[in-house]
Amino acid sequence: MSTKLNPATTKQTCCPVHVTWPDQEPLSASKIDQLEDLFKILANDTRLRLLYTLAGVEEMCVCDIAAAVEMTPQAVSNQLQRLADQKIVATRRAGNMIYYRLIDDCVVGLLQKAICLLGDIQTK
Repeated sequence: MSTKLNPATTKQTCCPVHVTWPDQEPLSASKIDQLEDLFKILANDTRLRLLYTLAGVEEMCVCDIAAAVEMTPQAVSNQLQRLADQKIVATRRAGNMIYYRLIDDCVVGLLQKAICLLGDIQTK
């Protein structure tokens, strides 16, 4: 067994480890559960289409989002509510209209990385 320590886990490794993420902290069970819940929310074709649509605009009303993804406003509202519950999107009411926007640019970055990953997978 190698005596090298893996700073990511602070455990001995049986083989030499080249650390590429030196500040990586071990994930707690709670953080893993939160990540699992987040990925479950994101792992839905409708919600991914909604996020991709919202990624390209500052904000958009439900009826325009529904038209963009070719769904009914009620179906879109239901899915957007799930994203709002997870603090991924936020709402703004103006009269009878409800506008949605992405709260965090990390969502856009995550979508871009996922699309990049798809491209990398397809070229290998």
